[in-house]
Amino acid sequence: MQLSRYSAPEFDPYGDDRPVETDEGWRAPTASQPIATTLSIPGSKSLTNRELVLAALADGPSTLRAPLWSRDSELMVEGLRALGVRFERMPGAGGFGDDLRVTPADELLGSTTIDCGLAGTVMRFLPPVAALALGPTTFDGDEYARKRPMSGVIDGLHGLGVDLDDDGRGALPFTVHGTGRVAGGALEIDASASSQFVSALLLSAARFEQGVDLRHTGERLPSLPHIEMTVAALAARGVEVGAPELGRWTVAPGPIAAIDVDIEPDLSNAAPFLVAALVTGGSVTITGWPRSTTQVGAQLATILPRFGAIVEHGDDRLTVHAPAASPDGGRGIRGADLDLSEAGELVPNLVALAAFADGPSTFTGIGHIRHHETDRLAALASELNGLGGRVSELDDGLRIEPAPLHGGDWRAYADHRMATTGAIVGLAVAGVVVDDIACTSKTLPQFTELWERMLG
Repeated sequence: MQLSRYSAPEFDPYGDDRPVETDEGWRAPTASQPIATTLSIPGSKSLTNRELVLAALADGPSTLRAPLWSRDSELMVEGLRALGVRFERMPGAGGFGDDLRVTPADELLGSTTIDCGLAGTVMRFLPPVAALALGPTTFDGDEYARKRPMSGVIDGLHGLGVDLDDDGRGALPFTVHGTGRVAGGALEIDASASSQFVSALLLSAARFEQGVDLRHTGERLPSLPHIEMTVAALAARGVEVGAPELGRWTVAPGPIAAIDVDIEPDLSNAAPFLVAALVTGGSVTITGWPRSTTQVGAQLATILPRFGAIVEHGDDRLTVHAPAASPDGGRGIRGADLDLSEAGELVPNLVALAAFADGPSTFTGIGHIRHHETDRLAALASELNGLGGRVSELDDGLRIEPAPLHGGDWRAYADHRMATTGAIVGLAVAGVVVDDIACTSKTLPQFTELWERMLG
């Protein structure tokens, strides 16, 4: 399945807003003046897919209000549906689609195949659910999905006594032979490659007979806020969950409460629009911005000022203003040295911002993003350097030295964040052509519509 070729007869998040590309690609629009706009962003993918799993394992029906409708969330829905969970679309009050009623199965049943696409949350969160089902469940996905790390989940399930057949690959495809129960108990895994390994085991652990006492054994743990998001989602459903020490989490066995949940806007998907304010010398306001959240994207409010942005946080919105232009005619964007180990998903868009700064930037702590939808460090260096940039790969990061850029082809690598990064570059550089803007459907099908609305 190609990421830009996506059809779901019953669950169609696009409506009439599918991105349109020519055979040559999507010509990124260039901003002719500073932008000044207010936008709303659809729901969080990270929250939606966590709540889908918890709702599927709950003790009754739950409603997700304003969930994200995208390829990743549709794959999660279809995977859970294959195990017997029932879904009903309901009219929503928001502007980005319906609410979703989730009714758990009386008994989870395997004997099915789940398509993970390129979604890390699907390939990692659903195998523990499948272990609770009766019968074999085979997992596979897009071609590059077979290269994404899976060892933490596979080793974890093996450690819990689950029969999982991967022919020793430590990657997709594999089959989980569910027996309807998982014993649970003490477990050690190395989650250095992805925090999703931890979240995957915690989300289902309340349904394990002994819960879980999980320890991370690796030297580093990336994207810790995503694990904190998982812990908060479990606690909100009455699960007894704790983090008694750094790198250790406990979940007690017990029911997962059925509740109705409001899904926050995806703050990481707001990143390209907020970065656009700086690149064009304008301002962008995002509505619905929560005062308190576990989302990694909330760090934009403190990261962007490091580049010179002025940030205003209102009761229900965040506004980012570009800095004043520098005396030599530059954009006034400062270079920044940042440890982004907690915010790896923001890196691609921030690299585009750094390319237009008045000085160099160094981003470290992000070696793990080599294993995201693509090797993002190599991809960012290749695409920016191909347009005249000066980006150097480090062991765990990137060094960006601003240089005059020119137009040309920008490869997205079927990676939604690479595609939006190309769009940012195109704001200030005429002639940038993104080869696969449709891959933004992974988490934001409305990207091109919102981008054009931003530009007026």
